Amino acid sequence: MTAVHARALLTAAGGAFVALAAGAALADALPLDATVRQTLLEWATPSVLSVMRMVNYAGEWPVLVPGALLLLLVLARARARWWVWLGFMVAAPLLEGAAKPLIGRLRPEGEAFGFPSGHATAAAAVFGAVVYLAEALPPGPRIAVRLAGLAMILLVATARVMLGAHWPSDVVAGVALGFALASAAALAAPAQPSLSRER
Repeated sequence: MTAVHARALLTAAGGAFVALAAGAALADALPLDATVRQTLLEWATPSVLSVMRMVNYAGEWPVLVPGALLLLLVLARARARWWVWLGFMVAAPLLEGAAKPLIGRLRPEGEAFGFPSGHATAAAAVFGAVVYLAEALPPGPRIAVRLAGLAMILLVATARVMLGAHWPSDVVAGVALGFALASAAALAAPAQPSLSRER
């Protein structure tokens, strides 16, 4: 992914987050929130929920932090600017935590604030970094790693809705925020020519 792609994704993800935040600040639920949530809840059979509970852990920092550290150990591009990647990953829970009381939208179940989803933000920040850092891999593994990263983001976001923790727009906003942070990190830590491909 080039800097142009990163800027475009940063702009799109950042714009989506701002638009969703504005809507969430004004309404308990956004258009289609209830419909999409109900559809996902209808698909949430006991066996599906069991899987979603396991997937849910992939959006928690006790799992994501070791994963992020593993990235730094495995990929030279990540090691070359490790402080940038870790800095933006640390920024993810701070920004998400600050946004929750600022927006003030409650979860569909319970009295806690839910916008944006912390799990979705964290997953998109870390797995979004994986998508960018996979540029250093050979073509076959690069595609596989990117697809796996995107799949994990989608699964974590879906799990949060199926488990009753968030409105769909909460998780979409979290994904947008996480991707915006990963894109900003990619722009702040451009690949050095000698590290543009892992050997």
